[in-house]
Amino acid sequence: MPEDPAEPAPPAASDWSAWKRLTRLAAKAQRQGFLANLLEDAERGRALRLPVGGVLFDFSRQKITPEVLGALLDLAKERHWVARREALFTGAPVNATEGRAALHTALRAPASRQPPAAGEVVVRSRQRLLDFAESIRRGDRTGHWGNALTHVVHIGIGGSQLGPQLVTEALGGTGQPLKPLYVANIDGQAIGAALAAVNPETTMFIIASKTFSTLETLANAAAARSWFLERTNCQDALPRHFFAATAKAEAAAEFGLPPDSIFPLWDWAGGRFSLWTSIGLPIALCLGETAFKALLAGAHAMDRHFQEAPAHDNAPLLAALIDIWNYNFLGIDQHLILPYDHRLRRLPAYLQQLITESNGKRTRRDGAEVGTHTAPAVWGGEGTNGQHAFHQMLHQGTRPFTADFILTARPQHGCNEQHRWLLANGIGQGEAMALGWRSDNPHQAAPGNHGTNTLVLDQLNPHNLGALLAFFEHRVFCQGIIWDINSFDQWGVEFGKRLAKRIYHQLGDGAALPQDDATRALVAHLKALNGKAENHDPSGQ
Repeated sequence: MPEDPAEPAPPAASDWSAWKRLTRLAAKAQRQGFLANLLEDAERGRALRLPVGGVLFDFSRQKITPEVLGALLDLAKERHWVARREALFTGAPVNATEGRAALHTALRAPASRQPPAAGEVVVRSRQRLLDFAESIRRGDRTGHWGNALTHVVHIGIGGSQLGPQLVTEALGGTGQPLKPLYVANIDGQAIGAALAAVNPETTMFIIASKTFSTLETLANAAAARSWFLERTNCQDALPRHFFAATAKAEAAAEFGLPPDSIFPLWDWAGGRFSLWTSIGLPIALCLGETAFKALLAGAHAMDRHFQEAPAHDNAPLLAALIDIWNYNFLGIDQHLILPYDHRLRRLPAYLQQLITESNGKRTRRDGAEVGTHTAPAVWGGEGTNGQHAFHQMLHQGTRPFTADFILTARPQHGCNEQHRWLLANGIGQGEAMALGWRSDNPHQAAPGNHGTNTLVLDQLNPHNLGALLAFFEHRVFCQGIIWDINSFDQWGVEFGKRLAKRIYHQLGDGAALPQDDATRALVAHLKALNGKAENHDPSGQ
């Protein structure tokens, strides 16, 4: 695997010449600027609108002048963004803390564009996955008792669940041969509700875990297996109803699955970048081979754009640089995802994980402190529902924010009047956030001057959704380049889990542990409510 291209040791952010220029420009912008003035410049607006495939990226409602944009592009050049981009696509170990590549772009590339680091394994595995899914969709492959499979229960969490659920809900519609159900949280209510809705003889279960060691996933998988065996009393039926997507085939085999029921992952495919792998098996099962290939093709088209477009026309890079301007120079610490399409209602949760798990870091690649803020708080909600919930705070609250509006131009339903209103609200909300509302009554006035992006899909189809999701992946990667952090590890996810394992035993019959007063008191309270006497530690803690 090629090495990460050599580059000079990065200075502190405050020492970069472009960073110093941007600091001066930010002070000037805070003194001068109201966004309404920038929106009068049509030439500026044209330069900040980029059509890429079936998506329009409109950054014109941001507090970006040509001078600021030039300094941001210089910043990207100082951060060696071209070399870092090349390292991503060629399979260099850009995930330096784990010594791995991040080859999610290979997962959607055709055979002719597979990097040597991936070889032929992606194409072979992809075709096996699609052939398997189509055999179930046609009814050629049935359950153990000869019944057609009608439900798929996908058991995973985080990156092993958010992507497939987003895509199947966004593109599923009605009349699909299989109905997907998703179980993620380690909560008996979640697995219980899913199992109550299915028949073991017509249901398949997918255990999605890269390491096949994720606590939540294994606990829910064990519960599903016990439920299945209790109702069927047939161990031999497991291989026809239980399947795994994992990089640890031996662990899946210990669970009781034969090789034919295991679909591979690779250590260079990170969880939050993995819906393009066998983690996306529910997508192939529920939407079919044609739709799955179109999803990959759309993502690959965005990959090509990101890899080949110059900096000033590169949509993911420009979006990331504008984010840097907002977060690090204008002092904005929250970003909203606002999809104006009910089918994209899961997008805020999906992007919340992608952005914050990737870039919620405080340490540079060389181990030093970043020295500046990194990922913002990311949240949001769908369409006009959000307008009647949290938009009050956005328009008249005191905290600055940025937002992405996601609109779908052409509806795929017959309710054209509603769709026209939906689009009008999406555009109008962005206008109101930019321009504000003047009134002699202070209770009715809104300051405006909030920068937002508007992303317009020609229509919501597999190709355009794939392009949209790949855009966000590359945008996150470019942010990481500027901050000089590793966007592909997630060590912080593990800390609380380690303590939970100790407390789990303590909540049963385990002895009390040396803990802080709040933890000890909560454990004692819960044990008392569940009829368990506290087993005191002989140390007296």
